[in-house]
Amino acid sequence: MTPAEEAAAHWDGRVLRLLRDRENQVLEMQLPHGKAALRLHRQGYQSPEAITSELWWCAELARAGLPVPGAIPALDGNLLVRLADGRHASAIAWIEGEALGEAGGGFTRPMAEVLELYHSLGALLARLHRVTDGLTLPPGFMRPRWDRDGLVGEAPFWGRFWDHPIATPDQRRDLIRARDFLRERLDGPVGLIHADVLRENVLVNGRSVSLIDFDDSGFGYRLHDLGTALVQTVQRPEHTDLRDALMAGYGTTDQEGVEAFTLARALASVGWTIPRLKLDDPVHKSHLARAKYCIDRVLGRL
Repeated sequence: MTPAEEAAAHWDGRVLRLLRDRENQVLEMQLPHGKAALRLHRQGYQSPEAITSELWWCAELARAGLPVPGAIPALDGNLLVRLADGRHASAIAWIEGEALGEAGGGFTRPMAEVLELYHSLGALLARLHRVTDGLTLPPGFMRPRWDRDGLVGEAPFWGRFWDHPIATPDQRRDLIRARDFLRERLDGPVGLIHADVLRENVLVNGRSVSLIDFDDSGFGYRLHDLGTALVQTVQRPEHTDLRDALMAGYGTTDQEGVEAFTLARALASVGWTIPRLKLDDPVHKSHLARAKYCIDRVLGRL
């Protein structure tokens, strides 16, 4: 029996296919009364307490009517089960829809429709933040911190991006310059955020949007969610229109703040690649190039 099959058995489920293998393995699972997403959590990334906290938060958001995947208890009533190989598994509700887009690709929908979807995404993020502010967190609630230290401190959550092993001396100087700039600039309301609002984590069903993959959620600046939603398109010609639509849906006029958090996410993504990808993976160079573009954009060179 594979670990996925072992995990599925805790929900009386059957594994259908692998959907994603990044921080977690995510699989489509057939249950007796429908489908679910089965997650096998990578050891050492999030603690059991942090995963349980994420599941509680998503359950509360779903209970409030937000289009996010709520947790599904296992047969024994637990939200998190431990597998024989030491990993933990959880199951969340299945949400229908197609991804808004994928990393590195363009949009397949007409731009007018895409702009409407970004406006809807901004409104969803505003609602998510508003509902979250009305929750009372349970004792022991634990999630990572995407605050100033978590993004640009001496030991950021995703690593010291300015020490990237293939960065040139000029790139490293720019990364340090951007880091120091953001240490002075980052500010604004802080609370629980999704922290990974990439296009593949936004599902489109008709004219509505849903949000999945809360694995990196934590305490951070609220505008970080908007910056993350824009980082994959920052080099595209429609970026300004997408930014304005997202901001209008969210209800903010802080353009400089959104651009600063887009830069912060671009820098964090450079750090993310260091322990996860082989040094000859082209994503290293593309992420460094994107960070350089964002640095020039925010610090006044573009």
